[in-house]
Amino acid sequence: MNNTANGSLPLILRLILPFTLAILLITVPVYANQDGDVDQQLVERIKAEVIQELRNSDWLQQEIDTGIQNYITTQRETRAKAQADARAEKERSANEKARNARSIEQGRDHIYGNPEASISLIEYSDFECPYCKRFHQTVKNLIDLFDGQVNWVYRHYPLSFHNPGAQKQAEAAECAYEQGGDEAFWRYTDAIYQRTQSGGKGFALDKLSPLAAEFSLDADVFQECLDSNRYSDRVKEDFEDGQQAGITGTPGNILINNLTGQVLAKSGSQPLEAFKQAIEGMLKQDGQSN
Repeated sequence: MNNTANGSLPLILRLILPFTLAILLITVPVYANQDGDVDQQLVERIKAEVIQELRNSDWLQQEIDTGIQNYITTQRETRAKAQADARAEKERSANEKARNARSIEQGRDHIYGNPEASISLIEYSDFECPYCKRFHQTVKNLIDLFDGQVNWVYRHYPLSFHNPGAQKQAEAAECAYEQGGDEAFWRYTDAIYQRTQSGGKGFALDKLSPLAAEFSLDADVFQECLDSNRYSDRVKEDFEDGQQAGITGTPGNILINNLTGQVLAKSGSQPLEAFKQAIEGMLKQDGQSN
């Protein structure tokens, strides 16, 4: 390493040079002038020799390199810890908010799978959300994988920038439920997710009643239900409940252990494996396993 342009020594030299000079001055004979002062020329010569030796020494470069690497490692570790702490705090806060979700209620909520399952996955979803479209099949596969240990609770969360499409599709799913119960609700819901192109206008609103007719529902009765807006407040209740539970986007998911009360927030269209691991951990806490 070279000196800086203004002639100042690198930090490490400034630290070790006084000690080196002190040792040399003790061990090397020095001469005093008539006033008893140490010969300044000798001091300067020794200083120059020490500096030159340090410059030529591989040891100095190795020590500098080691110091730099130690500094970089420390900074990385500090940053990683800060990021981990921030994630942990974010998860803790999300889990705490998720406890505000309305209790699951048979007859009010749409439940796929065993109603008495130990674990419930509550999904706040938007029919026009492309991530919800992708996630829809993932949740079905997850429920089938756990064979009665997990159920799926579907709640509406139509995002404003996907309306009026997402809102009216949610109301349409409730109109399907009105005529055919949960079986009709799930068949209708599956069909919209399969056919929509997402984004707010992915499924034409004038196709909602014809879709109902495909499942042997009365299209005229269905259209009257849709035109009446009678499920508008029902959808709004789900949306507001999601907001209270900390949901800010879709799909917004909450895992609940119905036996222990443990709550985990799991936002976004995460892969099946992420939910599988979380659920297995929750089941272990109450002595169950898949």
